[in-house]
Amino acid sequence: MTGAGPTVRVWVPDVWDIVELTTRPAETVADVKAAALSRAIGPTADPANFEMKYRGARVDESRTLAELQVPAGAPMIVLPVHRRPVR
Repeated sequence: MTGAGPTVRVWVPDVWDIVELTTRPAETVADVKAAALSRAIGPTADPANFEMKYRGARVDESRTLAELQVPAGAPMIVLPVHRRPVR
């Protein structure tokens, strides 16, 4: 697939930031996660330490946005794999 895809909103709670990304349908969830982390946290963010959720559930990051039928403006969230305890 080619062409422009949806603009998705990715919330990165670690830095209280929402990143809007223009994507392509063939882009994988892993690509979107890496781009959001890079923009929100910077190049030091290791995508392996985070997971992506869409519609409240963790998603297989090898799947494309087209496979998941992600619409324009869809919210996604990037969370740490290992949660920190609340004190």
